[in-house]
Amino acid sequence: MGLEEVQLRNLEHRANRAGWLRAAVLGSNDGLVSTASLMIGIAAANKSDFLITAGLAGIAAGSMSMAVGEYVSVKSQNDIEKSDREIEIKQLEMDPEGEFDELVDIYIKRGLPQDLAKEVVTAMHNHDALDAHLRDELGHFDHTRARPVQAGIASAIAFTAGGLIPLIGALLSSANQVSFILILTAFGLIAAGYISAKIAAAPLPRTMLRIFAGGTLGVAITAGIGWLVGLTGV
Repeated sequence: MGLEEVQLRNLEHRANRAGWLRAAVLGSNDGLVSTASLMIGIAAANKSDFLITAGLAGIAAGSMSMAVGEYVSVKSQNDIEKSDREIEIKQLEMDPEGEFDELVDIYIKRGLPQDLAKEVVTAMHNHDALDAHLRDELGHFDHTRARPVQAGIASAIAFTAGGLIPLIGALLSSANQVSFILILTAFGLIAAGYISAKIAAAPLPRTMLRIFAGGTLGVAITAGIGWLVGLTGV
């Protein structure tokens, strides 16, 4: 067996990571960008006395908001999946022949001859008709189903971890707080892009650039708003 074959056999699908990875990437990126933006905005408005307090408050509020937001949104998806399951159970009870034909048609459209499709569906119905319809008709798989608690926890932890990076930058130096915040935030965005790409097996340069560019734009806009607030003396 060649090296390429060994590497191919060792490849893993990443679909089972989709739920928590999305929440973690969003949380870490939001933690970095929102906390850094908040602190840079305050510094640009010449309100540096409140920098650390604002950073801590931003992390606490943001992590709770992310956790609740992720939980509620993913829970809604979970509710839809449960509703679809109940509908499918009723349809199988009321019209098993119609559901049988529906699944046969799905397999025919995927390339199976009609006789083979009927044979496959018969075997599927004898084994677990509901599971077959949830999977092949609705695209529901156990490893990709919505997990609201997992998403909420991942989002809160990732947001806190991301938010601590610019806060540490502010604590490292009282004289050059803005510079340290920007430097550590830049490194944090690069690290977030790298970790995200590695976990998702995505192209490194593109993923890192996307996360870095988006975060930089967010910080720049907030710094500009803070500067304008400072000019107006609000």
